[in-house]
Amino acid sequence: MFLTGGLKSLLPHVLRRIIRCNRLSISNTSGMAEGYKQANVVILHKSLADDFEKFCHANNGPLPLLYRSKPGDWKCPPLSSDSDIRTDCLQYKIYEHGACTGSLKSLKEYSKQLKDMVTFYLGCSFSFERAVQNAGIPIRNVEQKCNISMYKTGVPCYSVSTFCCNLVVTMRPIPESKLEAAVLATSELKEAHGAPIHMGDPGLLGIPDLSKPDYGDPVHLHPGDIPVFWACGVTGVEAVINCRAPLAFTHSPGCMFITDLKNDNVTVRASREVPQVHCISQDPLHYSIVSAEAAQKIKTLETLIGIDPGDRGIIHLRCQDELLKACLSISHARSVLITTGFPTHFTYEPPEENDGPPGALAVAAMLQALEKEVAIVTDQRAMNLNKKIIEEAVQLGILKRPVPLLSYQRENANSALMFLCENGNPGRPRFDHLIAIERAGMAADGNYYNARKVNIKHLVDPIDELFLAAQTIPGITTTGVGDGGNELGMGKVKDAVKKHIKNGDVIACDVEADFTIVAGVSNWGGYAIACALYILSTCEIHDRYLRKAVGFPQLSKKMVWLLALPSVTKEEKLLKTLVRHRVRSGKTASLEMEVDGLPFYNTHSLMIEKLLQEAQQ
Repeated sequence: MFLTGGLKSLLPHVLRRIIRCNRLSISNTSGMAEGYKQANVVILHKSLADDFEKFCHANNGPLPLLYRSKPGDWKCPPLSSDSDIRTDCLQYKIYEHGACTGSLKSLKEYSKQLKDMVTFYLGCSFSFERAVQNAGIPIRNVEQKCNISMYKTGVPCYSVSTFCCNLVVTMRPIPESKLEAAVLATSELKEAHGAPIHMGDPGLLGIPDLSKPDYGDPVHLHPGDIPVFWACGVTGVEAVINCRAPLAFTHSPGCMFITDLKNDNVTVRASREVPQVHCISQDPLHYSIVSAEAAQKIKTLETLIGIDPGDRGIIHLRCQDELLKACLSISHARSVLITTGFPTHFTYEPPEENDGPPGALAVAAMLQALEKEVAIVTDQRAMNLNKKIIEEAVQLGILKRPVPLLSYQRENANSALMFLCENGNPGRPRFDHLIAIERAGMAADGNYYNARKVNIKHLVDPIDELFLAAQTIPGITTTGVGDGGNELGMGKVKDAVKKHIKNGDVIACDVEADFTIVAGVSNWGGYAIACALYILSTCEIHDRYLRKAVGFPQLSKKMVWLLALPSVTKEEKLLKTLVRHRVRSGKTASLEMEVDGLPFYNTHSLMIEKLLQEAQQ
């Protein structure tokens, strides 16, 4: 028996010889030959080889192709000088018509069949363990002397011919303070699966129980550890099973082929290539990744919209990076509900403020372009007005299609839950994210106030209840956009509103949102959200994380997203539409006086231009 304590320092060719002689009794190669690349192995009949190679290229996160052999070639010169794929893995699996029919220490008895078969060598995350350790991050499975945990997910890979399966991932517990270091250490090692594809709650990947891996061993988390998931080459095993080939071989999960190739050392990176990690949800726990360049652009947008043309003191309400975190959360959402509507112009019927609807439709247009489900909920008395605005927005080309328009009334204690979830089941929410833009928010006394302390409760439907209910439903996050502190979602900054905003002790909204975006004009907040979503969608690092490193980059859709951005022309048309569909009594209104009741329409147009310029740089 060979002593295993020094395996991590042995050179690959020595380890292969030891493995070839069956002198090891260990179950996996994690921690062996530190700093050298290891490889997953898939061996298929030559008639399937071209399709499997296409499958690898279409899903290069889990299946980074290091080398494809010729039929019957047992060696792999680019990866090693003296190897024999029949003997140089700790253990192999044999598959017949999709069923695993056994485990083998050697494939020599199948030498005849192997003459018509092609070997694929695929990158492995064991290869980056040295880089992770060098960043001061523990490798828990090595500490615990066990194999890595591997799980089947609910994430479908891009299918090619008979090759189709769901993504398989490895899980490594990472201390929360080391998440960004782990991403930095692995992101450039693309032949070893690169950066993680998920951080946080395993349920978001369709993994029901971390204690029951589909392959490998359970790895225990220490207090403060976060489960972090990387795409895994065992995805190839799942593809082989679903292909149902008459005969196929793979490595046994965790028993890799060790190459002579060293991992490349990554040094200087451009800011667009430096990933940042941000927490976007606590329940369920969820982190997202974005490039430093994209994050900085969105922070610039947040600064731009923080200009206070009404001199209200909103600078005291701002929370740093709320726009970035809100838009990261929205980017991950499948279905978004938007609400707007603040009655202030009481000489009109309905008495709607023009600030809010244009920003809401700008967000809706971008969400449609990103192929997300989107709906709008508003007051029952304003349904006809909003229906007309949406219809004209479609005619003008601002929206691709009509946005479903909903209303909400409280009928019983479960009304909000029934509205937000299928059959009132908190485990099946209809919406992943709620956005309020310039929406009247409930104060601490249960009333709704405009900036002049006028109680407008009789004009407002209780849509706040949806945001309150969302706080109790895992998987729904919320964003509030406001410019005065009395808007829905501003409860997060209510103490600052009471201290710094005129009449704040009375008008401050008491209902919180997870993310609070403060703008000089609430419409600006809506435009900034649309621009930030565009920035995120064109960020390669974020795009890869969204699609879990399977399929192809979505940047081919960039022009569609670009056309969905707000513009001065679009928003001017929307404002005119809103004014036209209100029945005026008394003096004629001008657009300049209609934006939040303040005379800065020219500033409004200039802001849109600045936001667009920043998004497209």
